Amino acid sequence: MRRLIKIYDTTLRDGTQGEGVSFSMEDKVRLATRLDALGIHYIEGGWPGSNPKDLRFFRRMQDVTLKHARLAAFSMTRRAGTTPEADANMQALLDAGTPVATIVGKSWDFHVTEALGTTLAENLAMIGDTIAFLRPRMDEVLFDAEHFFDGFRANRDYALATLRAAEAAGAHWLVLCDTNGGTLPGELVAMIAEVKKQVRVPLGIHVHNDAECAVANSLAAVAEGVGQVQGTLNGFGERCGNANLVSIIPSLILKMGLDCIPEPNLRELRDVSRFASELANRKSWSSQPYVGDSAFAHKGGMHVSAVQKHPETYEHINPAAVGNRRRVLVSELAGKANILWKAREYGIDLDHDTPDSRRILDRLKALEDQGFQFEGAEASFELLMERALGRHRPYFVLEAYRVIVEEQNTDQEPVAEATVRVRVKGMLEHTAASGNGPVDALDHALRKALEEFYPNLKTMKLLDYKVRILDESKGTAAKTRVLITSGDGDETWGTVGVADNIIEASWQALVDSVEYKLRRDGSART
Repeated sequence: MRRLIKIYDTTLRDGTQGEGVSFSMEDKVRLATRLDALGIHYIEGGWPGSNPKDLRFFRRMQDVTLKHARLAAFSMTRRAGTTPEADANMQALLDAGTPVATIVGKSWDFHVTEALGTTLAENLAMIGDTIAFLRPRMDEVLFDAEHFFDGFRANRDYALATLRAAEAAGAHWLVLCDTNGGTLPGELVAMIAEVKKQVRVPLGIHVHNDAECAVANSLAAVAEGVGQVQGTLNGFGERCGNANLVSIIPSLILKMGLDCIPEPNLRELRDVSRFASELANRKSWSSQPYVGDSAFAHKGGMHVSAVQKHPETYEHINPAAVGNRRRVLVSELAGKANILWKAREYGIDLDHDTPDSRRILDRLKALEDQGFQFEGAEASFELLMERALGRHRPYFVLEAYRVIVEEQNTDQEPVAEATVRVRVKGMLEHTAASGNGPVDALDHALRKALEEFYPNLKTMKLLDYKVRILDESKGTAAKTRVLITSGDGDETWGTVGVADNIIEASWQALVDSVEYKLRRDGSART
C-alpha cells in the first residue's frame, strides 16, 4: 500500500492575499466544490473572525455537502492576557461550524517580542490554551507554526518548545511554516529531521515561494516524512505566492509514487487550474508546469520528429495524465515534421514524400522573415497551408475599405467609422459602422456585410488585440504585427497580420479570423 499524503488547500484564504486575487462569496463556494470533486483532503475557507465575507461563506457552506474534503476555518491563538472563552476569534471559529480548525501561532522569538509584544512564556501559554480549548469542540485541530524555519535558525530551543506546547495540548497536526519563503531545500530537510526527534504528532508543511523553492521544499519535506502539504492552486498568495499544488500533486503521484488525490482525477487538474484563474480574473500562466499551454509545446523540427517516434524523448509525462495535450508550434525553426503534424491536426492530408510540405515550409519561412509569427496564430497557419496548396477558396472578396477617425471636440472621445465593400456570393455589399476605435469599427462593418450570408458569425467575438512594432528604429514608419484572439463560446483562435500600416495589419488578422470561423463551421463558400 502506497503512503498517503494529505493535501490541504488554502487558495480561499492564503491565496486571496496575493496581489490582484479576489473571490466573491459565490466564487469561493464554486471553487470549494471543484476542490472537493478533485479529491483535496482539506479546504481552508477563510478566517471567520477577520471579515464578514468569510463568515457568510462558512454559513453558506453549511448547506453544501462535501463528498471528500473537510472544511477548515483559520484563526490565530487567543490574544495575550485573555482566555479562549473570552476571545471573539474563538467564538467566530466555533460559529463557522467547520469540523477542522487551523490555528496559527508564533514560533520565532523575534516575532513574539516585537510583533505580538508579549513574553515568550505567554506565547507558549496562548498556543496551549487555544488548542486545549478547541480540542474537545472540533474534529481536528491543526497548529500552523508561523515562521518556524526562521525561528529555528534564531532560537532552536524556543521554536521546538512551541511545537511541544501544541502537541501537549492535543493538536492533531503540527504544520511547519516557511512564512518568509527564504529557506532552501537542504536546510529545510535538516531542520525537519531535528523536529522528528522532538515530537510524535504528524507533521505538515506550509511554504511560500520567495526564493522560488516552494514546490521543491514541499516535495523535499514529503521525502523526509511529512504527511500533509499545504498550498494553493496556481501558487496564488502573498508576495511571490504559496507552494503551487498544481505542480505538487502530480509530482507526488507520478514522480514519487505516493497517494494523495485519486490518480484518475489528475485528468481534471488543468481544468481546475484554469477555473481558479478565471474566477480570480487572472490570465492562465502559459508556461506553468504540467498544465500550461506551453508545458508540452514543441517548436524545433528535430524535437517534433523525435516526439512523433517516442514522446518520452522530449516529454517527462504523458500530457493527457494531467488533462493537457501535446502542441506543435510552427516557426522559422520548424522542419517538415512540424508541418506534417499540423496538417494532420487540421485535417489536411500531406504525403511526406511530396513537395507540398516543403512548399508550405518555404512559404512559412518567407512570411516569418517579413515579420509574421504563427506561434499564437494557429488559425492563420491553417489558412496559410490551404493557400500554399492552392486549395483556398475565399468566403468573400474585398473591393475596398476605408477608416475615418474624427475628433469633434476635446470634451468627447474621437469617433471611429469604417466603410467596407465586399463581394459575397456574387453580390456587392457596401456597409458602414462605427466602433470603439478604428479596428473595432472595421470589425463591425465587415460583420455587418457578412452576417446576412453567414449568420453563425453573430456568435463570434473579438477577445483580444495586440500590436507589436517590429523595427523600432524606423519610428512611425516601422512595420507592425497585429495578433487578434477571437472566440465563439466553443473555441478560441488566434490570427496574425503584418504590414507597414497598422490598419492593414489589423484587416489581415480580422479577415483570417472570420475565414477560420466560417471554414471550421463548414459554411458554404462564394
